[in-house]
Amino acid sequence: MPGPSASIDQIVEFWDTHSTADYDDMMEDVTFDIDIQEETFAVALVPELAEMIGRAAKARGVTTETLVNLWLAEKVNMPA
Repeated sequence: MPGPSASIDQIVEFWDTHSTADYDDMMEDVTFDIDIQEETFAVALVPELAEMIGRAAKARGVTTETLVNLWLAEKVNMPA
C-alpha cells in the first residue's frame, strides 16, 4: 500500500490494480455528517443542444449550470 509520501500518480496506479477489500483489516471506521443544502436536478438534453448551451455559457464567462438557471428563471419570471 502506498505510504504517506506517495505521489498522487503512485496512489492511482496502486488502487487501479488493487482492491480495498484486500486491505479491510487496515481500514479505520469513520463517521461523518452530510448537510445537503440544495437539491440538484438532472435534465436530459440532446447532445447538440447541450453543446450549444455549453458554448453560450463559455462565451458569457459563466458555467453551463449558471446560464441554464438564469435562462429558466427568466422564462418563468423568477428573480435570479
